[in-house]
Amino acid sequence: MENKETVLVTGGSGFIASYCIIALLSEGYNVKATLRSLQKAESVKQMLKQGGLRSVGGLSFVEADLQNEPSWAKAVEDCQYVMHVASPTPLTDAQTEDDFVIPARNGVLFVLRAARNAGVKRVVLTSAFGAVGFGTIKTTPYTEQDWTVLNDTVFPYQKSKTISEKTAWEFIQNEGAGMELAVVNPTGVLGPVLSDDFSHSIQNIKQMLKGEMKACPKLISGYVDVRDVADLHLKAMTMPQASGQRFIAVAGEGFSLLDIANVLRENLGEKAAKVPTRELPNWLIKVLALLIPKLKVVEPYLGMIKRASSEKAITQLGWKPRSAEEAILATANSLIKLGIVS
Repeated sequence: MENKETVLVTGGSGFIASYCIIALLSEGYNVKATLRSLQKAESVKQMLKQGGLRSVGGLSFVEADLQNEPSWAKAVEDCQYVMHVASPTPLTDAQTEDDFVIPARNGVLFVLRAARNAGVKRVVLTSAFGAVGFGTIKTTPYTEQDWTVLNDTVFPYQKSKTISEKTAWEFIQNEGAGMELAVVNPTGVLGPVLSDDFSHSIQNIKQMLKGEMKACPKLISGYVDVRDVADLHLKAMTMPQASGQRFIAVAGEGFSLLDIANVLRENLGEKAAKVPTRELPNWLIKVLALLIPKLKVVEPYLGMIKRASSEKAITQLGWKPRSAEEAILATANSLIKLGIVS
C-alpha cells in the first residue's frame, strides 16, 4: 500500500509505540519515530522485525526529549499526524508527585505546541485508564465519561496521566488553532513482547511463569492486547468521527490475577508448572508488606475492582479486540520464545 503521509510516533522504542509503528508502516504511511538517543535505532529495528515487520522502508528516526521543548520543532517537520505515545519515565529516585506530574504535563504541551506550529492535522494521545477510573468506586464498568478524581487515594502515576490528558484537551480548546485531538486510554497492556523492555502487566505474567509469585493478590482489572491498542490508535488517527473523542482500550470486563494464572495453567501444560494456584487473603498481604517492601506497592490496590467498557470504540470505530485470554497466552508464549522465562 502506498500512502505518502508522514506520522510522527513519539517514544519509538516503547512497547505500544513499536506496534503503532508496525501498524502504520503496514498501511503504507511514512513514519518518523522519536528516540531520546539515536543509538537505540538499530535495536528498535530489530524489535520491529521481531513483531513481524518485513521491511523498515519508510521509517526514519529523530532525536527528541520530552524535557527539551526546542527538540520538537524539527521532530514534527513535514508530519501530517502525530501519535504521542511517549510518557516521560520518572527517574528511579522520583520522590514527589511533581516528579511525575510536571514532566508528563510539560511533555504533552511541548509536543502539542510543536505540532500546531507545524500544521499537523490530528494528534492521537496515548493516555491511560489511570486517567479514567481512580479516586472513585463504581459497581458498573467505567466509560469515557469518567475521569479520575484527584484525591489522596490516587497514585502519582495516575495523577500524571489525568493531569496531562486534561492539559491536552485544554490546549486544543484554547490554543489548538483547528488541530484535532483523539485520545486512547488503554487498560493493562499485554501481548507479544519484542524485547526485555515491557509493561508492568507483563511483569506479572513473567513473575508467575518464573515461580516468583507464589500466590495471587486479589486485584481485578481490564487487559488488552498491544496489537489492538495500536489498531485503535490507527482508527483514532484516520476516522473523522474520532476527532475530539477519547476511547478506552479493553478486552472484556476484567480479570483477576488468579484468572490469569488459571488461563496459563489450562493452556501451557508443563511450561506453567510454577504458576500460582491460589489467592492470598488481603490481611496477609498487609502483614507481609511490613516485611517485604515490594508488596507495599500492591497494598493500596487490594480488593479493587476496576472494570471498564470499550463499547464506544467498538460501536463508533468498528474496533474488534482479541479476547483477554488470547492476549495472556500471546504474552506468555513470547516470553518463553525470547528466553525471558525458561
